Amino acid sequence: MPRPLPRFPAEPRPMNPYLGGALAGLLLLASVVLVDKYFGASTTFVRAAGLLELLFAPQHVTENAYFQKDPPRVDWQWMFVAGVMLGSLVSSMLNRSFRVTAVPDSWRDRFGDRPGLRAAAAFGGGVLAIIGARLAGGCPSGHGLSGSIQLAASSFVALACFFAGGLAMARLLYKGK
Repeated sequence: MPRPLPRFPAEPRPMNPYLGGALAGLLLLASVVLVDKYFGASTTFVRAAGLLELLFAPQHVTENAYFQKDPPRVDWQWMFVAGVMLGSLVSSMLNRSFRVTAVPDSWRDRFGDRPGLRAAAAFGGGVLAIIGARLAGGCPSGHGLSGSIQLAASSFVALACFFAGGLAMARLLYKGK
């Protein structure tokens, strides 16, 4: 008699963070060993902006010194970012935590149910995050995962700053909750 398939829990359960960290580390190791690529994502957003700009102002892109050195294109980093988004979707659907909401519960509890305010804050935060990542020479995945595995001192400093900034902002926004 065949064994029944495992059932997913009725209530969503987050993944054990130690297991998630170990799996991310193994994936990074496999990426380096198999294809000689370290994790990173911030350059993807610059390239996406360049690709979008090609539609509206192609001459500006071709004259831009940054894009002359590194033209906008879909590359392995694009696929990495797409994989992170797709993997997150699949994971949330498998553990039944996926839901579409205009405003997350934690935001609603603190700031009310105003999607416009949430969208403006998310957009502003994203702009600040990408500026910070570009100034730091990498994002949390680039510095935190790839840089720290190479024992780069600058990555440990950047990682500490990412955590400190995130904790300070969470405390400020959510009043210590």
